[in-house]
Amino acid sequence: MAGGATGLFGSAQANRAGAIAFSGSPIDRADHIRVDPEALAGLMNWRAKVLMLDGLMPDIDDTGGLVWGTLADIAEDAEIVFLGMLEGKAHFAPVPKRADNGPANPRSWQVMQLLRPEELAIYGGARSLVDWHARHQFCAQCGSPTKLTKGGWQRSCSHCGAEHFPRTDPVTIMLVEHEDTLLLGRQPRFPPKMYSALAGFAEPGETIEEAVAREVHEEAGVTARDVTYLASQPWPFPSQLMIGCTCITDDPALTIDETELDDARWFTRAELEEARNAGDRGSDLLIFPRPFAIAHHLIAWWLDK
Repeated sequence: MAGGATGLFGSAQANRAGAIAFSGSPIDRADHIRVDPEALAGLMNWRAKVLMLDGLMPDIDDTGGLVWGTLADIAEDAEIVFLGMLEGKAHFAPVPKRADNGPANPRSWQVMQLLRPEELAIYGGARSLVDWHARHQFCAQCGSPTKLTKGGWQRSCSHCGAEHFPRTDPVTIMLVEHEDTLLLGRQPRFPPKMYSALAGFAEPGETIEEAVAREVHEEAGVTARDVTYLASQPWPFPSQLMIGCTCITDDPALTIDETELDDARWFTRAELEEARNAGDRGSDLLIFPRPFAIAHHLIAWWLDK
């Protein structure tokens, strides 16, 4: 696959687009500690920091930062996962009683606007991890209860011995280009005038290129070629890796899958630039994707290249 992350980040255009949300966590995941029970136990002391969560939502202090407590602030029967090391201290997060279902909600968007980029990255990683634990209390192989192991980076079944690991679901999200226009679509859950890049889960047995081509054809009836990787984004709702790509089509005729999209259409460079400059209110035609979404960065890269 051609290209690389430098296509999006190594330029002045990338600085205008800003850092991709949920990336750039300063925490050292410290795998050598995860696999050493004695070393991990030795770090579970008064110096350890625990991310304070209300379910899966973080507590926020008066400065708009994450709130960190101590192990004494966590219920005795709570499971906690080891996030890693930061400034010489072990950092943990508690597993909630319930997992999350569905996409980001309005409160999640508010939190994303408050947190600094590095704290948003810490929260995103923690959210995905503890949500996975809340979903995997029982063994998928035999149905028996599982227990947290390796500091929270594994669950083990004491009945059949199966080992389960936190998962990330790959999602391709792509710009489709035809003669200096971009194809964008809108899902039923989008606000009015909101359009974004087409996206879909990669399926078993597919390359990223094949997933891009299949999703573009399924959703819009368009044949894609020359798939190129641009950048990626962890997306913790619940735990996806958005794989940003670009591709080209020679035939712009659309056949929209109305079970997936409300609408899809081609936008000119001028129309997209007008929407970007209009900010949150959008232009008369569309609202530019929010800065938290990788689609924002992909389209901004295309406009500025």
